[in-house]
Amino acid sequence: MTVPTNDAASPSTNDLLTAVLFGPNFRQEHGFWRRLLTTEPFRRPGGGTPDERLALSYHRLRILNNALDSGARLAADPRALAALHEWLGPVDPALTTVAGIHYNLFLGSLLDHDADTRRDLSDFLALRRVGTFLCTEVAHGNDAAAIETTATYDRERDGFVLHTPHAGAQKFMPNTSPAGGPKSGVVAARLLADGADHGVFLFLTPLTDAHRALPGVRVRRLPARMGSPVDHCLTSFDRCFVPREALLAGQQGRIGDDGRFHSEVPNRRRRFLASIGRVTPGKLSMSACAVGSARVTLAIAVRYAGHRMISGSRAARRIPVYAHRTHHAPLAGAMATVYAMSLLHRRALDGWESASETDLGEAERLVAVAKGWITWQARDVIVECRERCGAQGLLENNGMTELITGIEGAITAEGDNLAVHAKAAAEMLFSAIDRDTADGDGPGNLDDPAFLGRLFAAVEDLWFTRARTRMSAAPPGDPLGRWNAASSAALRGVEAYAYRQADEAYAEAVATLPDGAARDRLTELRRLFALRWIARNSGDLLASGRLTADQVTFLPEAVEEATAVVAGHTPALVETFALPERLMSDWPIAGPRYADVYDDPDGAWHRSHRAGIRGRAAEFRRPVCGSRRRPLREKVAALGTRGVLLAYWGTTSVLSRWFEKPQVSVDESVRRKA
Repeated sequence: MTVPTNDAASPSTNDLLTAVLFGPNFRQEHGFWRRLLTTEPFRRPGGGTPDERLALSYHRLRILNNALDSGARLAADPRALAALHEWLGPVDPALTTVAGIHYNLFLGSLLDHDADTRRDLSDFLALRRVGTFLCTEVAHGNDAAAIETTATYDRERDGFVLHTPHAGAQKFMPNTSPAGGPKSGVVAARLLADGADHGVFLFLTPLTDAHRALPGVRVRRLPARMGSPVDHCLTSFDRCFVPREALLAGQQGRIGDDGRFHSEVPNRRRRFLASIGRVTPGKLSMSACAVGSARVTLAIAVRYAGHRMISGSRAARRIPVYAHRTHHAPLAGAMATVYAMSLLHRRALDGWESASETDLGEAERLVAVAKGWITWQARDVIVECRERCGAQGLLENNGMTELITGIEGAITAEGDNLAVHAKAAAEMLFSAIDRDTADGDGPGNLDDPAFLGRLFAAVEDLWFTRARTRMSAAPPGDPLGRWNAASSAALRGVEAYAYRQADEAYAEAVATLPDGAARDRLTELRRLFALRWIARNSGDLLASGRLTADQVTFLPEAVEEATAVVAGHTPALVETFALPERLMSDWPIAGPRYADVYDDPDGAWHRSHRAGIRGRAAEFRRPVCGSRRRPLREKVAALGTRGVLLAYWGTTSVLSRWFEKPQVSVDESVRRKA
């Protein structure tokens, strides 16, 4: 009789949680980027001027492009674009910026328009020309539909004349200098034909050669931007001619062979939105960049907290700084938030990719709201982690300062967060909300995840109800005044909507896991995330009858208990981020031997060692114990109390560095003493 055996090992807790963070196709979607950033060309360089660092980013862009099987395939795959930003964003924000512009906004726009038209993309796919995107203007940022650059159709030459009518119409912040090689761009301009304004369209336009701007194009570098160096410029056009084929046409409009404008979309704003459809994958990419940056920063802070030893309550005892509740509580909260960010990002990406035509508007709204919420949360996490690392977190070689400034760019890119959320608030303010109230609106059990989920929905409903009430009370006939009356409450409603979506993503992820440690860890993270949000809104929930006074009184204790549980597992949860050790080694404080970075080969301590140690330290190092065969009691007596303590500290320090393990004991740091 034979007994069948299952040779396939069950996935570990880390593997299961990594799949929760990155999706079920981790190797296929993320493996390439994870391996790429550990190769030598992508290791963190030391120092360099801004221009040298910019040149390195464009050099890396070409290495990346050569490693791809197809740049067009990357541009057509929103998941691959998001993964690029998720992994490369924390390593080289400037590279991530120029890569996102080239592959998503530039190549993606070319691929999305006129699918039946044969356009030669070989120069862009081989990066003989770098692509860029010119939309916003000095006087037109979030109101890009009102841009004033013109593209006037010239019947005689069968092409368009691009022109910048005044200073406010200069293209603002595209990377259009010759740095990195010759550049071409897709330029958003107002199409004028036969004396009529047909709205904003995109035009493929050569901008520079390897050394200077082309005739009809003027490029000026902007002042240095905070964060990683990118060649942001002001760009204008002086009657620059491009052929008719330069128009990125589609159902939104084209110039026919008869020289007349034709469009299947009568509304000029919709034509504009169709032209800049690549902004939605761009928002997903910004969310991914924020998620990746927050993960790396949290991993560095947790690891540093584990091997940064400080004096304990007893003079002879050294403990990791992570042992203190004041230190590990913010990091545990950040862990719950980072998981929520990751899950909401996946939810928005999945929903947008699978949305039907009727659901597309709602899916795009979730992408927009998620981008704002995730990037704002990432900033809070990164700043908190930087503070937990003290002065070390302020040094460039430890990576955090670059990520702090980088996240500010993500908050503004692809639509400023506040403007994006305000647009969503206006849309949601007038949408009907039909909640399932079968379970009732009254107080439930704080240990029940379903009840906590209903509280998320209740907070959202409360804020939108307030917004509608304020709008109704405002004087009629003044649309701006009515919006101003409702906007603050409506924005709080959008924030609550994002929190609810993140909690639902948590719930769905928990449901996919089998019973065991992984499910327990994710449930604990979800509970901490929920309790922190509910505690913040406990007054409103009490007033509306969703919570009792006793529950509100108990909430701080519940948050403390949930924090202690998550903090006990936070060092292990860092491993679920799947960050390669070679990557982490590029940030000194992420390793237990971070102090070695500051060693001085010419320091007095090295000279003393070479010349022979003198003084009390030399006395300790001499074999005062005599023969190795002397009894241990005599050796200890000869060393004295101070000598024994020095020997103990030295031994534990050497062992900890040898094994390179964070010196964190869960029993000592986060569990309550009996």
